[in-house]
Amino acid sequence: MAKSPDKSGPKIGSKTGGKSAAASAVADDPAGTGKIIVGKSGKYEMLDLHYGNRHGLVTGATGTGKTVSLQVLAEGFSKAGVPVFAADIKGDLSGISAAGEAKEAFVKRAADMGLKYQADEFPAIFWDVFGAEGHPIRATISEMGPLLLSRLMQLNDTQEGVLNIAFRIADQEGLALLDLKDLRAILSHVAENAAALQKEFGNVSAATVGTIQRQLLVLENQGAASFFGEPALDIADFMRVDRDGRGIINILSADKLIANPRLYATFLLWMLSEMFEKLPEVGDPDKPKLVFFFDEAHLLFNDAPKPLLEKIEQVVRLIRSKGVGVYFVTQNPLDVPDTVLAQLGNRVQHALRAFTPRDQKAVKAAADTFRPNKNLNTAQVITELGKGEALVSFLEGNGVPSMVERTMIRAPAARLGVVTAVERNAVIARSPVKGKYDTTIDSESAYEILQKRVKNTAAPPGGQGQQQGEDGGGGLLGQLGNTLGSIFGTTRPRGQRLSTGQLVTREITRSVANRVAGKIAADLGKSLGGSVGGTIGRAIVRGTLGGILRR
Repeated sequence: MAKSPDKSGPKIGSKTGGKSAAASAVADDPAGTGKIIVGKSGKYEMLDLHYGNRHGLVTGATGTGKTVSLQVLAEGFSKAGVPVFAADIKGDLSGISAAGEAKEAFVKRAADMGLKYQADEFPAIFWDVFGAEGHPIRATISEMGPLLLSRLMQLNDTQEGVLNIAFRIADQEGLALLDLKDLRAILSHVAENAAALQKEFGNVSAATVGTIQRQLLVLENQGAASFFGEPALDIADFMRVDRDGRGIINILSADKLIANPRLYATFLLWMLSEMFEKLPEVGDPDKPKLVFFFDEAHLLFNDAPKPLLEKIEQVVRLIRSKGVGVYFVTQNPLDVPDTVLAQLGNRVQHALRAFTPRDQKAVKAAADTFRPNKNLNTAQVITELGKGEALVSFLEGNGVPSMVERTMIRAPAARLGVVTAVERNAVIARSPVKGKYDTTIDSESAYEILQKRVKNTAAPPGGQGQQQGEDGGGGLLGQLGNTLGSIFGTTRPRGQRLSTGQLVTREITRSVANRVAGKIAADLGKSLGGSVGGTIGRAIVRGTLGGILRR
């Protein structure tokens, strides 16, 4: 039997002669125990699935084993039939989809805990906002909403107000906002009708709309255009189990996404908000319906305005009753606001280094958040933990945190590291959502509807247009106009580029036209008399020719 822990922590180096029935059940049938074995101190440290939706925190300095703890937890939830979503920042979490290897160190660590190491692989779906290393994830502009978009574009209060007006107008006029071109179109619509909207919504300046439009361009240059659109993600696709009853682990490829931290944080907050709004109330289930791991969690809270922090706190506090557990993974517990930290019942604390005053403050803050253990100097041990060790406290009994224990984290059963491109493609090829999100759909929405309105407004009445076509457009002059238009490129569809020949022809024609215009203006000026006649003549000729040649 393992020795009881002393002040320096438990002695895990000696093998146990055998396993108890409980230990055997945990090792061989985790789904049947209702608990996930995470590691061992003087006893097995286990996370009770009944409290898996009470959220959690995994913290520690770089290289201390946070990813291993995350993978062990994800594997345990999957075995218990709980779907998982995790952001893969460095790419090494992708190995959970491939079988592990019985390395000597892993086998020894398992044996020291009285467990048997058994390599395993887990059902996974790869996702990627940019669609390069997994199925694309998309959201519509309407689903994102003005608050999160304002956060994403770093808008001030005035600009956020105009964005809210745009959303209101779109809702009132039945204009669907699906992608970035829809948002641009509705903003232009608001600017053009600013005078009419002023009585109801207040002043809307062209400068403010222009600033928002420029921020949209920045957003598009950062790759956000691929995120907004259809088909939009169905949250139910994150909540799948395989034919063996294992929860599917959804892995978001975030190595490129993290290059834009604001997009990364806003995207994950949007996902939490979608779950909160769409999932039904379930109270406290025997096990979570979904567990959400938020890596590099500090990015969510950096420079977040108060209304956004309040929304985050609300979502974290209330999403528990939807059966969703949220686990924040970050380097420092100070990265998480106190209002959110208070909601996190399950804790895994890896080593922290106390090199600076802020580091020392973080160590003290981390130690103070644990339920004290009289046999353990928590603040001192945090700085002494080795790689693969952690201070652990999980909810137990009636939801009370267990006393903090110095724990050796078990080795993951799946591969610890990245998968190859061939292995990743094989997982994507057999994905249960293959083909559902891989092709973009461009439905009729605000942009198309507003374009039609402009065309209908500009078009002459049907009878006049027909008569004009018979008199001019359909006769010899009309045919001549069509021929010249095809030469000069003036009859091309909107958006179609001119050919090289058309560009050359246009420039030559403009040069000749300017000379002709000068001659006609001079003659017209003489007939009208003086400089006034010359000015009028130039205006008439330039206006006429400009209308023809500058289309």
